[in-house]
Amino acid sequence: MKIDIITIFPEMFEKIFDFGVIGQSNKDILEINIHDLRKFTPYKHNQVDDRPFGGGAGMVLMPEPLFNAIESLKKDNSYVIFLSPKGVTLKQEVGEELSKKEHLILICGRYEGIDQRVIDELVDEEISIGNYVLSGGEIPAMVLVDNVSRLIPGVIKNENFNNSESFSDPSSRDKLDFPQYTRPADFRGLKVPEILLSGNHKKIDDWRNTLR
Repeated sequence: MKIDIITIFPEMFEKIFDFGVIGQSNKDILEINIHDLRKFTPYKHNQVDDRPFGGGAGMVLMPEPLFNAIESLKKDNSYVIFLSPKGVTLKQEVGEELSKKEHLILICGRYEGIDQRVIDELVDEEISIGNYVLSGGEIPAMVLVDNVSRLIPGVIKNENFNNSESFSDPSSRDKLDFPQYTRPADFRGLKVPEILLSGNHKKIDDWRNTLR
């Protein structure tokens, strides 16, 4: 999968994808590129925003820079997402569907949002990470990339790992992971449950399932 992120603050993404499973992934499997919106504007002083027609507080990202950026990146297999508080909430099933795409283009809004004509003409889906207000779409983009990336086959080396994660089973998405323990088995008198030391994996699975 290829992921292109359009933002006016590319510095926010420096190093963020260099860690964990994303940083370790094969670039032939997952390629992430960050694009500075200001490089696509024809206006003086790298202007990308202006006051909204009809009045109101704040600024709105202008259509021309966004059209230029998106159209320069868009291919036949591209899927364009605007990170927006009005969008569908990002849940595991949404991430699973997005992980099947070949190319994602993420638009990070700022200020009072982006010109509606960009949404009407170029955006395939609006996605939100929750019902609260953030300063822009950069953090939601990071969340979406992290969620989607680990669902792409080959990004996580253990292919069976995703199937055992929280929310991966549609029938148990309201259930979180069971308690986890590691060495030492006795730490300051706090002991690991005996069942986990038994070596009986059937009983261990049954015990874990009772705690989900």
